[in-house]
Amino acid sequence: MKKILYAALFCCTSLLTPSCVDDLNQYPHLETTSENVYTSAENYYKVLAKIYTTMVTTGQEKGGGNADLSSNNGQDYMRCYFNLQEIGTDEVAYTWLSGENLTDISNLSWDANNSWVSDMYYRIYYNIALCNEFLRNASDEKISGFSENEQTAIRQYRAEARFMRALFYYHAMDLFHDIPFVTENDPVGSFIPPRYTAEQIFNFIESELKELTGEDSDLLDKNSCPYGRASKGAAYTLLAKMYLNAATYIGTTKYDECIQACEAVIEEGYTLEPEYKKLFNADNDKRTNEIIFTLPVDANTTVSWGSSTYMVCGAISQTSEYQVPADYGATKGWGSMRIRQAASSLFQQSDIRAGFFTEGQTQEVTSMDDQSTGYLVTKWTNLTDDGQQASNTDLNGVSTDYPLFRLADVYLMYAEATARGGKGDMNRALGYVNALRERAFGNSSFNVPMNELTKDNCIFFLDERLRELYWECSRRTDLIRFNCFTTADKLWEWKGGSQAGTSVDSKYNIYPIPATELSANPNLYNENY
Repeated sequence: MKKILYAALFCCTSLLTPSCVDDLNQYPHLETTSENVYTSAENYYKVLAKIYTTMVTTGQEKGGGNADLSSNNGQDYMRCYFNLQEIGTDEVAYTWLSGENLTDISNLSWDANNSWVSDMYYRIYYNIALCNEFLRNASDEKISGFSENEQTAIRQYRAEARFMRALFYYHAMDLFHDIPFVTENDPVGSFIPPRYTAEQIFNFIESELKELTGEDSDLLDKNSCPYGRASKGAAYTLLAKMYLNAATYIGTTKYDECIQACEAVIEEGYTLEPEYKKLFNADNDKRTNEIIFTLPVDANTTVSWGSSTYMVCGAISQTSEYQVPADYGATKGWGSMRIRQAASSLFQQSDIRAGFFTEGQTQEVTSMDDQSTGYLVTKWTNLTDDGQQASNTDLNGVSTDYPLFRLADVYLMYAEATARGGKGDMNRALGYVNALRERAFGNSSFNVPMNELTKDNCIFFLDERLRELYWECSRRTDLIRFNCFTTADKLWEWKGGSQAGTSVDSKYNIYPIPATELSANPNLYNENY
């Protein structure tokens, strides 16, 4: 069904064993296979494909067999990322907190020994290691023996690998702030990476993305880029995200730069899709007008038990006598998560973005382990456009891709940065916001006036971003930007482990470097943990 086939090439191994702290095994290290792997342009493509698929799979074989690395929970990059970005916010009430080791993430009470924090950290650095090894072998000198057409193709792959590394470093900076830094120019093996501050990482990512969006870049534009791969639009979107949150990372606002990056994305020619719900179904590979960068998942070629399979099956109840899994393209539900009342109550009844199953459900989450408390989220499905189940989810997961960047987010970033004082056009900003609301409500009856965008420190955007982007891995970052993640400025049921919600220590705005990593790298340390 998908336009891209991700072939996995077993080109590297990694021993990431958190119990082993007396050496550098915590850092991904690559076997000496470069002379065997980087011998053809086709092999370069296969390694690039591996870099992409590491976000949704865990190993070399179907469903994660022949694992890339050992981990505490054995889950893929996006499942780890979703848990760290969403489980502790108002958007998710998780059922199996103890069984999934997510109690501390939900309660905002983790420490440097948390298994999910550790797994996320090592998955990020495993992926960075893959990118670095690819780039070591994709220099102009290394590829000089290939034909001119092959060199052109490999340079495009090289640009994509640089983008992916920038994305991984952005996730690391956003989650951990001050982190180890290593590139293709550093030696492999005994090298101990230095600790870079969030500002240094910010500057590196910015420099990389500016080069990748420059006139001489080998990164492809929207119309030339194959499906499932990174385009200039993706690079501009990542820049916009980083600039919008710059005050969090470097203590300085970058709203003008955010607006410029958003404008560049829009100039690439993206447009809103007419139907919101089809952005999250099994035919969402057809939604390339709006989806800027996606992670393909397919029951035949790219089986994932995390990523969008987690979104579809995890949201379907195991105990409801009313909800039917087949209605969402699933063979059965996992009963993993619901949405908390603090989030679901922000939707007006006629908002089609409110993909909730409510029959037999209370809106308030009075018990985290009771699947009947909290509405069930039906935003994601494994249904095709004509309503057919796309795959047997028990055997092969879903065939729904995970949209990582969407134009809707770019519209909201442009509007927020402008409302916060950036040099954008407020009429244009209002138009972008209301274009999303007109899609959501089917008409202009619920359009917002200009003063709604600027009042109360732009708090409108915190709520509107939830309505548009819930369960798309942006909530924690958004709450931190509005100083609402750890403070009492915004409470939700079971925040901080209290049913009524409570504030927590501000140190939880940043995840700690895992304790195993501190033992392995003397350059690292955690503040406040």
